[in-house]
Amino acid sequence: MDLSSVIVTTGGSAVFFRLVNAGVGTLPMPESAVRNAWKWRNISTSGVHSFITAIWAVLSFFRHPQMAEDLIETYSVFSHALVSFSIGYFIYDFLDMVLNQKLNQSWELLFHHIVVISCFGFSVVTGHYVGFAVVALLVEINSIFLHLRQLLRMANIAAGTLYRVNSIINLGTYVVFRINTLAWMTRWLVLNRDKVPLLAYTLGSVGMAIMTVMNIVLFYRLLRSDFLKNSTRETKKEKEKEM
Repeated sequence: MDLSSVIVTTGGSAVFFRLVNAGVGTLPMPESAVRNAWKWRNISTSGVHSFITAIWAVLSFFRHPQMAEDLIETYSVFSHALVSFSIGYFIYDFLDMVLNQKLNQSWELLFHHIVVISCFGFSVVTGHYVGFAVVALLVEINSIFLHLRQLLRMANIAAGTLYRVNSIINLGTYVVFRINTLAWMTRWLVLNRDKVPLLAYTLGSVGMAIMTVMNIVLFYRLLRSDFLKNSTRETKKEKEKEM
């Protein structure tokens, strides 16, 4: 893909997700979510992005397995389009949060988006590390369940079998597709230090370090919210019964 194709794909993606957001706004939503309709639309739109890119990332390696052997130079038009498509989403979501949310509520995600846009942008413009970017997008497999968890909580379905099963799958895929993937990517970057130019190595190292810290913090929050607090409540109830 040349630069004009990248711009068209990225711009088209941003417009697509704006339309998805508008479409979600026309659908019925739970009464408990009406007071924060923007957040419901935003998370739903993010869920659509996660679903599309998760499948797309897996198919990229399935259709072009050579890319797994060379994450620096080898890629297909299909995988290059995926990274451009995701840039469009992150640009759209960045603007959506800037326009609709206070900075103190969204600065972490805004910073995350800046890092992702910078790293992915470098990849699609130079034509290098596209495979590395596709590996990074495998985290969207977990994001599907992460966004579903948020929607269930907004719909006041934070209890019951559906929420519990989703929480277990969410944490499981979080470890496999976020923490493990980031650890593998960091290891790959270190082992291939001599093949990576200083600018790309610095950008990648800083990006990986930031993502790792953010993901560990989020993992602890999820674990505490969905499992540790529930265990504490059950322990208290058992003690009260014994008394």
